[in-house]
Amino acid sequence: MSGAGTPILSAHGLTRRFGGLVAVRDVALDLAIGELHAVIGPNGAGKSTLINLLSGDLAPSAGTIRIGGVDVAGEAAWRIARRGVGRSYQRTNILADLSVLENVRLAAQARRTVPAGLLVAARRRPDIVAAAEAALATVGLTDRHGRTAGLLSHGEQRQLEIAMTLATDPAILLLDEPLAGMGPEEAERTGALIARLAERHAVLLVEHDMDVVFAISRRITVMVNGGVVATGTPAEVRADPQVRLAYLGEDA
Repeated sequence: MSGAGTPILSAHGLTRRFGGLVAVRDVALDLAIGELHAVIGPNGAGKSTLINLLSGDLAPSAGTIRIGGVDVAGEAAWRIARRGVGRSYQRTNILADLSVLENVRLAAQARRTVPAGLLVAARRRPDIVAAAEAALATVGLTDRHGRTAGLLSHGEQRQLEIAMTLATDPAILLLDEPLAGMGPEEAERTGALIARLAERHAVLLVEHDMDVVFAISRRITVMVNGGVVATGTPAEVRADPQVRLAYLGEDA
């Protein structure tokens, strides 16, 4: 892994067009281990499209995405995941009828299974079970491991999604609105978890909860209409006249 301050992922000139609509326009950003970089902006700013480009769920129309110095722009999502990129989605993406542990174990298996091991049940793979249990411990769900995932609270389901992402052993975490639908206490607790994860990962956080974003982020990028209008520390972004006018709704 790269050390803190050294970009492990760099995007330059990143653009995505849908016909005549430019959803992401000439975006550049760097992610480093030990850094929490938030992306904020109004609805329709292009934030989720940006994550989809970085994760391989969408191919860019132009630009580069380098992971460890290798341009991966346009690679399939599973190939980018194998390079150490994990992501969560806006909508909860769990298997509701399975247990909490089974959800995380399947995620761990997807990253670690090789063809020769396809016939070996995940529960008989000590490395997979250990990875799943470690991920649950990290997010604070160890005591829920046998519970049916669909019976968890909304906040716990979001934590489970993060655990599933961690079980794939990523260096880079792309988190798309992980606090959506949470009350203040759950949001504060999950925000603290994300801040801890950033100590050992490169984290890109898309989020609308401004209190949490400004409290835990090291850098913030502000997007409006597909383009970047500001990037900097929380203090720099908060003081930027263009941001205050275009996004925060304040006069400069």
